[in-house]
Amino acid sequence: MTTSNDAFFHMADIVKKYPMGDEEAVVLKGISLDIDDGEYLSILGPSGSGKSTLMNIIGCLDKATSGIYVLHGRLIEALNELELAEIRGQEIGFIFQNSQLLPKLDCMKNVELPLLYAGVRPGKRAKLAKEMLEKVGLGHRLHHYPNMISGGQQQRVAIARALVTNPSLLLADEPTGALDQETGHQIMDLFAELHQDGRTIIMITHDLKVAQNANRTVHIIDGLLSESGVEE
Repeated sequence: MTTSNDAFFHMADIVKKYPMGDEEAVVLKGISLDIDDGEYLSILGPSGSGKSTLMNIIGCLDKATSGIYVLHGRLIEALNELELAEIRGQEIGFIFQNSQLLPKLDCMKNVELPLLYAGVRPGKRAKLAKEMLEKVGLGHRLHHYPNMISGGQQQRVAIARALVTNPSLLLADEPTGALDQETGHQIMDLFAELHQDGRTIIMITHDLKVAQNANRTVHIIDGLLSESGVEE
């Protein structure tokens, strides 16, 4: 395991505080974590443990109060808002509990959205979106709207959307939380395939069985992180 600031993903002594009247609430209490390129990690924790706050910092949606965060060679706390938006758009693919598809766009157009924001020309957008939908098994649903497909298929569209910019990191927040057990297993099988393809995945969950799909699990409780070992 790489532990220097040259790591693909390196966090050291991450603290996050929020003002509460005359006092401060300390949500993250010195988080340190290193992840190798191509690793599949789960962050397991109950509600109120600080995992959502940690996810927001990992995803560059929020900044730590103090500490060091390096992603793909860039010191995150040194970046301005425009540079953070660039990191979110190019380096991180987000997958949420609810697919968050736009109902008035078909599957192709939903997957094309990140490419549209990145200024990719229409022809290339369509080509990449089609390839990603085929990769997640939805080549036959390209022009279906979200209300025409199942919840599991909607989540596959969301995964295709997260992949289409070829991000260095996939960040998944409770990706099976809104699905039935069988469909959740299918999504976890897809994550396993993505990991085998060399994707780096961080999955945040409260469900031990879901967390065990990853190759390494860390626990977050009361704003503190601890390793639970590697599961092969």
